Amino acid sequence: MTRFFDFIFSFFGLLCLWPIMLILFIIGLFDTGKPIFVQERVGKNKKPFKLIKFRTMDVNTKSVASHLASTAQITKFGAFLRKSKLDELPQLINVLVGDMSLVGARPCLFNQTELIAEREKRGVFNHLPGITGLGQVNNIDMSTPKKLAEYDAKMYQTLTIVGYFKYILATVTGSGQGDAVK
Repeated sequence: MTRFFDFIFSFFGLLCLWPIMLILFIIGLFDTGKPIFVQERVGKNKKPFKLIKFRTMDVNTKSVASHLASTAQITKFGAFLRKSKLDELPQLINVLVGDMSLVGARPCLFNQTELIAEREKRGVFNHLPGITGLGQVNNIDMSTPKKLAEYDAKMYQTLTIVGYFKYILATVTGSGQGDAVK
């Protein structure tokens, strides 16, 4: 049932938000020259997919988890995008095509071996990754792999349609601070 809502919300979200996304894209052109950030992430059943976001860091930033990146690499516009969570809007494309869900465990990088092992033990990869979830609304990021994997597994074990909408509402109303950066 969540796939139906994912499709509807991402379709109408993209339809309604494309003017805002276009403005953010244009501003991003002036900020970094490359406003779209595409990165390979671990998806359902550990299959790779290309995550799409607005770029928030310098173009030459090394491809590491956010908590391993430096705040000095975040651009001024990128800081605004992160704080407002607008950097996540292009992921509606990932949701629309079925690589992600609106609600699920944040997709990790393939080089985050400890998080992958913890999630694999708990069956997290049996589900689509998501834009938001239990870890995100509780400010648990990828710097604590075991704790995050436990929260991810708990979310999937208890996820209902009501819970799905609660996570989305909590995120839209400001719960969670996004991925930490040192």
